[in-house]
Amino acid sequence: MKEFIKNIVITIITWEARVVLWRYKPKIIAVTGSVGKTSTKDAIYAGFSSERFVQKSEKSLNSEIGVPLTILGCESGWNNVLKWLRNIMHGLSVIFLPTHYPKWLILEVGADRPGDIKALTRWIKPDIAVITGIPDVPVHIEFFESVEQVAEEKRALAEALTPGGTLIVNGDDARAFQMRSEFRGVCVTYGFSSNNDFVASHEEVFYENEKPAGMQFRVNHAGSSVPIIIRGALGRAHVYSALASVAVGVSAGLDLIKVARGLSKETTPNGRMKIIQGLRNTTIIDDSYNSSPVAVLSALTALSQLKTRGRKIVVLGDMLELGKYSAYAHREVGKAVADVADVLIAVGIRARAIAESAMDAGMSEKNIFQYEQNESERAGEEIEVNLQGGDVILIKGSQGMRMEKTVKAIMAEPIRARELLVRQEREWLSID
Repeated sequence: MKEFIKNIVITIITWEARVVLWRYKPKIIAVTGSVGKTSTKDAIYAGFSSERFVQKSEKSLNSEIGVPLTILGCESGWNNVLKWLRNIMHGLSVIFLPTHYPKWLILEVGADRPGDIKALTRWIKPDIAVITGIPDVPVHIEFFESVEQVAEEKRALAEALTPGGTLIVNGDDARAFQMRSEFRGVCVTYGFSSNNDFVASHEEVFYENEKPAGMQFRVNHAGSSVPIIIRGALGRAHVYSALASVAVGVSAGLDLIKVARGLSKETTPNGRMKIIQGLRNTTIIDDSYNSSPVAVLSALTALSQLKTRGRKIVVLGDMLELGKYSAYAHREVGKAVADVADVLIAVGIRARAIAESAMDAGMSEKNIFQYEQNESERAGEEIEVNLQGGDVILIKGSQGMRMEKTVKAIMAEPIRARELLVRQEREWLSID
């Protein structure tokens, strides 16, 4: 019965969303890829919002339910029937009552299974499509036969472009870059490689009071070079998101300098390489939103480049939904950890392979600690008593591992958890 009701709700809100698009005809920016979708969507909004009337997906609403909710301007009703009824009524009001509807929509489009994106593109035709990248072991690959099948699913968004639309891809990603030749004349690329249309350079971390405070770099395009500051977050993933934002903004007719100014004011999303003050004068890099092999390796690279007075502690939970790639991916992460971390805390059954691989790569067993699947909070509580001033702690794991509980246990101001951490809604907090 529950599945039956869910299908009815999806049918109704999808119909409402289609009618809203037909009535108001907003320009659509759709973002997909196997890494960085939410950060890229938020960065595009930051670059756009000061110059255009724009609406974006809240959090990571990117599914068959999430996309219609974004179009209607609603939040998820979770398991609350009354909230879903309110969403349906709100959709009807947007359709039938006078509404100042946004001129631009920024939609995040995900795919858990083959056909997810193709189903959405039957009725969503983006004016600008962004593909962030498709690594060798993408997240959510469990139900796909191969990486190539994942790439084909993402490609469906590009094929759905409106006439005269623009495809924007990460030119440093081999699979995304292949689309440049397939969509010649409508494809724009971004990245660090000089053969891209929008190129990042002079990337560096900046510090305040001897602690990392953010990043700065330059965007180079058509003879212009503009500085961008990302405060409160680390990692190259944020640079890629900002580059995508600039590429989208310029493609939509915005001024490069104004887009860069908007990005420099952005508050980056929680749980994505977010800098949080920890107990005992430590620094937490909170990357607890989700996890995949390429994202973990990128986070470890960022950690390796930091200057710190203390230890580098890595707390990693299981990477889920990797299917046949799971064992290999966890062992590859373990090798990388051994080169970066002074201490490793592994949480979960699959993360045992990270610990074993790190030991095989030369990391001392006395510096490796392991916890069970549901012990993310306990791990944080036991880490807390051993923290030393100047330590930097990177915390990451798949959504189901709830690694934000580890962050909360060691953050200096747990009273600000709702403001600073992911998954602090009442519905999430009620899940064990």
